[in-house]
Amino acid sequence: MSEINIQPMGTRVLIKPMEQESKTSSGLLLPETAKEKPQTGLVVAVGDDEDIKLKVNDKVIFAKYTGTEFKFDGQDYLLIECTDILAKLK
Repeated sequence: MSEINIQPMGTRVLIKPMEQESKTSSGLLLPETAKEKPQTGLVVAVGDDEDIKLKVNDKVIFAKYTGTEFKFDGQDYLLIECTDILAKLK
């Protein structure tokens, strides 16, 4: 993954949302309108606050309706407060 030229400030974390599967476990295809917003993502950059316990490439679960969504170089990103991250996936 190439380096991104966005540096979050303070306790913010830049996340690349991970899309959910387009099929159900039984094999049914889901249309775009039936998919829920992603709640998992990959940490792309972290702010400069010492209290952030995350690092780049950590997979995380975050609160459903949080942060600021935006596109950069054709890719979707989410800028959120680190307190809105619920868990780190191992």
